[in-house]
Amino acid sequence: MQQLKHILTATALLMSVGGYGQSGNGLIWADEFNTGSRPDTSKWSYNIGTGNNGWGNQELQYYTDRPQNAEVSDGTLKIRAIKEDHNGSAYTSARLLTKGKFDFKYGKVEVRAKLPVGKGTWPAIWMLGANISEAGWPGCGEIDIMEHKGSVPGKIYGTVHHPGHSGANGDGLTTMTARVSEDFHIYTADWSATSIRFYVDGKLYYTFANNAAVPFNHHFFILLNFAVGGTFGGPVDPAFTSGVLEIDYVRVYGN
Repeated sequence: MQQLKHILTATALLMSVGGYGQSGNGLIWADEFNTGSRPDTSKWSYNIGTGNNGWGNQELQYYTDRPQNAEVSDGTLKIRAIKEDHNGSAYTSARLLTKGKFDFKYGKVEVRAKLPVGKGTWPAIWMLGANISEAGWPGCGEIDIMEHKGSVPGKIYGTVHHPGHSGANGDGLTTMTARVSEDFHIYTADWSATSIRFYVDGKLYYTFANNAAVPFNHHFFILLNFAVGGTFGGPVDPAFTSGVLEIDYVRVYGN
């Protein structure tokens, strides 16, 4: 099976280069999650803890770097949220980021993923401006390639956040996609100096008009996380015990 996946991966890479969208003419960074049992530390770091207030969204999880919450097996990354008491929180999960290891300006990000099941689950594939330490949020800009509420299965959110348009007032749209927890789907943001385009499985559903007045013209880094509850995730199903955000690959193509 692993040999077959390597062949399919190579074929997909060749087919993806120069594919749909305005960018994507050359692969500049990728993680195929084909080796090892843990995320590659040369590519990923972890946020640890609660961010003092659920990372500002009243989330319920405690993010860890434990293998229980983030592992690589059978060719995929599995970010697992678990209902358990841990350092004062009722749930654990993981939040991986490429900050300080990889960032880029303009290009196409493709992530093939299968989403968790359960009311209150909140998986996200997104990016933040690499200047967040200086500019703060939302001054650094945020590009949410994919967010999903377990309470509304199949509703995929693509959103950008920037000054005057952040939090619930972000700019974005949604699209309905069948079987997001049963099957893998490809979530894409295609980003240039003139637009940020959001796709699911190659289907365009939202275009944001980029310009010099908004903070989407500098380097960004990538984040993968699985939150529980919070202002977006909402109330958690009392029967929820664990769930998995499964990532087959993350690929970034340059202009």
